[in-house]
Amino acid sequence: MSESQSAAVSSGAVSSGAESSRVESSTETSDARSSKGTAGKPLRIATVNVNGIRAAFRKGMGEWLEGRGIDILALQEVRASTEDLESLLGSEWDILHDPATAKGRAGVALASRGKASIHRVELGAPDFDSAGRWLEADYEVNDTVITVVSTYVHSGEDGTPKQDEKYKFLDAMTARMPELERHSPLSVVLGDLNVGHTKLDIKNWRGNVKRAGFLPKERAYFDRFMGERDAQVECADGSTGTGLGWVDVGRRWAGEVDGPYTWWSWRGKAFDNDTGWRIDYQLATPALAERVVDYAVDRAAAYDQRWSDHTPVVVDYAV
Repeated sequence: MSESQSAAVSSGAVSSGAESSRVESSTETSDARSSKGTAGKPLRIATVNVNGIRAAFRKGMGEWLEGRGIDILALQEVRASTEDLESLLGSEWDILHDPATAKGRAGVALASRGKASIHRVELGAPDFDSAGRWLEADYEVNDTVITVVSTYVHSGEDGTPKQDEKYKFLDAMTARMPELERHSPLSVVLGDLNVGHTKLDIKNWRGNVKRAGFLPKERAYFDRFMGERDAQVECADGSTGTGLGWVDVGRRWAGEVDGPYTWWSWRGKAFDNDTGWRIDYQLATPALAERVVDYAVDRAAAYDQRWSDHTPVVVDYAV
């Protein structure tokens, strides 16, 4: 959930096993191939904040991945090199990686069974450092283009520059999400978004109303993300805004229930007591959300079987 990175005004780099580039939406590569997906088989997309992928693999992430049948995997807080990712995941995965400006911090990646037809990084104004926090890719699945984004929103800290950076990032997301849908009607934004949208998303919400992650101003962004498209939305902070019409796949699938949570502190009995936060999301365009056929939160069976303080969120899409 949290990290100590302070954003710097710089640019990151994106890497894959075969290429490295920072490209705009209009740039296409010529060697695209299908990203898995066979007729009749749903496309399985997973997201997880690994809290350092090398440590996660030491603790058992590889065993989880081997048996889960994932087609596209979004990773956050990679905190490792592209070479580390390639070594840990193996040659059967095509890897895109955008490391953070500060070594050992943040870092997002997309790993897939087939190669992306295009990938893009950078978000927001040119003087805003989004390196290691936003990575888009297009995948051709059964002659259909799916756009997938792995993102890691700042944890923030109310009343500090860290929170200012978080709001800048959320502003940039607000501007980019409609562009994504215009680019591809089947788009999904995955990752650790570091905001619990409603009281259902945090076990101890009363104790966190003045903390980053559950501030009314943060939650208002999510009211707009998931608000009815083009309608005026009443937001958690008392403001009004225009709804973007995206769908919180987890909330739609689970219904109006507590959780299911995706992050628990390592401290105390938070995991055993299920005192968690639901801050890992799959936000889909309406067209893609209609294709959801299964949703799962892969919560470990016991505290000592956890390999991250987050748990994977896995969704099957019929494409």
